[in-house]
Amino acid sequence: MQLNSQVAAIVTGGASGLGAATARHLVAKGVKTTLLDQNAEAGEALAAELGATFAKVDVTDENSIKRSIETATAANGPARILVNCAGIAPAAKTTSRGEPHPLGQFAKVIDVNLIGTFRSIALLATQMSALEPITAEGERGVIINTASVAAFEGQVGQAAYAASKGGIVGMTLPIARDLARSGIRVMTIAPGIFETPMLGGMPQEVQDSLAAQVPFPSRLGRGSDYAQLVAAICENEMLNGDVIRLDGAIRMSPR
Repeated sequence: MQLNSQVAAIVTGGASGLGAATARHLVAKGVKTTLLDQNAEAGEALAAELGATFAKVDVTDENSIKRSIETATAANGPARILVNCAGIAPAAKTTSRGEPHPLGQFAKVIDVNLIGTFRSIALLATQMSALEPITAEGERGVIINTASVAAFEGQVGQAAYAASKGGIVGMTLPIARDLARSGIRVMTIAPGIFETPMLGGMPQEVQDSLAAQVPFPSRLGRGSDYAQLVAAICENEMLNGDVIRLDGAIRMSPR
C-alpha cells in the first residue's frame, strides 16, 4: 500500500508515545490521519499541530469506538490503515505482603490492552471489508497492533501486562487468516524498551541503566523507530500474520 493523500489512517493511543510518533510519520507522508485517545487535551493539541483529526475514545466501550470511527470517516473517508497503540501498564505481583493481585486491575489491563485492541480491529475490519481494493492484488487495508517483548519475557510484576500482550501476539495469525479473503493484512510489533511517557517518569539513571541492557544499538527505542516500521509494514504487502520484535536484540531479565 502506498502512503499518500489517497489513504486514511486511524491511530489509537495517538495523543502520546508510540501513537503520537506514528501519527506524525503518517501525516508527514501525506496520509489523512485520525488520532484516537482518552486524553482530549493532548489529542486535540497534537491534531491541531499536525493538521490531523482527533476523536476521544474509550477502547473498553464498543459504542465509543464506533463513534470515533464515524468521526474519522466523516473527516477523512474510510480508513485503510489501523494502528493500535492504546494501552496501560500497571505493575503488581501475583501475591505481595499477604495480599493477592487485585483481580479488578488484572481484568482492566486485559480489557484495555487485549480486548480493546480486538474491539477496534473487529469494528474497523468490518468497514474495510466493504471497501473497493486499492491494489492489483486486492488489498483493502492494513492493521498493525502493538504487543511488547513482555509477551515473551514478562518481568516480575508484569503478569497482567504480559498476558494482555501475549494475547495480542497469539491472535495476530488467526485474525490475519480471518481477514485474508477480504484483502486485509494484520501484523503486530513487539517493542522493547522505548522512550515513552511511562518510562519518562523514571529517574535518568534508571533510564540509562535500561538503555545499557540493549545489545545494539545500546539506547532506548524511539518513537520514530516504531513509526518507521509501521510505514514499512504498510508498504510491503508480503508482511502479514506475524510479529516483529523491535528491541535491539534485548532479552528481558526477571527484574
